[in-house]
Amino acid sequence: MSPPAAGRPERQGRVIVVGSVNVDMVMRLPRLPAPGQTVIGGTLSSHNGGKGANQAVAAARAGAAAFFVGAVGAADGQPSVDALAADGVDVTAIERVSEPTGHAVVLVAEDQGENQIAVAAGANGLVSAGHVKAALEVLCLAPADVLVLSFELPAAALQAAADLARQAGSQLVINPAPVLPRSLDLLAGAIVTPNAGELAAIARIAGLPRGHGVPSEHSVPSENRVPREHSSPAEPDATASALAARTGAGPSPSRRALPRLPCGCPRHHRGRRHLHRRTRRQPCQRRAARHVRKASSRGIGHRRHP
Repeated sequence: MSPPAAGRPERQGRVIVVGSVNVDMVMRLPRLPAPGQTVIGGTLSSHNGGKGANQAVAAARAGAAAFFVGAVGAADGQPSVDALAADGVDVTAIERVSEPTGHAVVLVAEDQGENQIAVAAGANGLVSAGHVKAALEVLCLAPADVLVLSFELPAAALQAAADLARQAGSQLVINPAPVLPRSLDLLAGAIVTPNAGELAAIARIAGLPRGHGVPSEHSVPSENRVPREHSSPAEPDATASALAARTGAGPSPSRRALPRLPCGCPRHHRGRRHLHRRTRRQPCQRRAARHVRKASSRGIGHRRHP
């Protein structure tokens, strides 16, 4: 990027989210139902959600200039748009489409925190590559910008966004949830933020052998299974803080504030080899992340967190 003209300050970076908008119907139950079983005694609540919408809200609340690119239903999507705007997110690039706004039904067991989730993509499934390209061209991506993607949109739309971010030199941040079967090329050169189960799925797609620090998708502790998209956006996570730090909207996250992996180790572990603190068997997932980075020849490229 050419230096700013004399006397003119350089434009502050923005957080631009290309992602999903959902309405989350959350039912809290004494326990999760088994197949064919009915469980009564639950409480029902409705929340604005969607991975992309929550990321945009978290970035805005962290102080970044946040923009959202996505779609909602023409008939039922205005409350979701209004909620984003109320938190300071620019909603100009939200398209209104014929399908209803995406919905997620979430069953949560109050005693253990386990959950079951079913998602109807709705309008999110109609976000096109053409709409994404047009919206990002209007926004004029710059190297100071951060582009955030999550995998609840069609692959063509995600690829279009990633290509434009790389052409502009913008930082690409990807939440690979849910993991797509052919997503390795999309992850190249990006900051990737998988949870333990998603990291295991990516390692499997990359053809990495089990063991050697690669976690199993079925070995994730229950306390780490609550999905990020249903956490309260009122509490921006370390990803949002990192985005704010890059765009000049706030301080960098401290080591104490960093999220912790199931073994209790900070995400920015310096690579020291040790065993899992609980089972004394499972290696730290940091080692698994290093194995994933070593698979760059297969199309994966990770950058260290800022």
